[in-house]
Amino acid sequence: MIIRDGGLDDPQVIARLDQHARAMRANSPPGSCHFLDLSGLKTPDITFLSAWDGGTLLGVGALKQLDPRTGEIKSMRTADAARGRGVGAAILARIVEIAARRGYTALKLETGTGAAFDAAHRLYARHGFIPCPAFGGYEATAFNRFLERRTASDQPQ
Repeated sequence: MIIRDGGLDDPQVIARLDQHARAMRANSPPGSCHFLDLSGLKTPDITFLSAWDGGTLLGVGALKQLDPRTGEIKSMRTADAARGRGVGAAILARIVEIAARRGYTALKLETGTGAAFDAAHRLYARHGFIPCPAFGGYEATAFNRFLERRTASDQPQ
């Protein structure tokens, strides 16, 4: 598996992001989806990553800079055929690495609840994410979950 920066113009990436949007809408109450569309992922505050096995897209993820010390994980999605292969963990590890290199002291994310989000909750818990208050203009609801993790740059030396 190779994780690359970028790829937003690749048809496989565009299709995966479309699948992600459909799944989020199907599994979330109205008004509670906060995924970024293709144009939202092409802004300067976003670092987009794509994971590949040869010419096959395995998954995607993005890091959004909220402020000089905080990043937000966005648009994490693994291809259905690649689930259980560590794709999400590999993308997440790269995001954590980038965040630490940039000097971020925290990574945050917003996700949903219910069976469609259980695998994401397990992934984030395995990687040290814990509940936190709503952030960045999000509204706390019974559906939304907010998580954060301190990065290595925030650990005592």
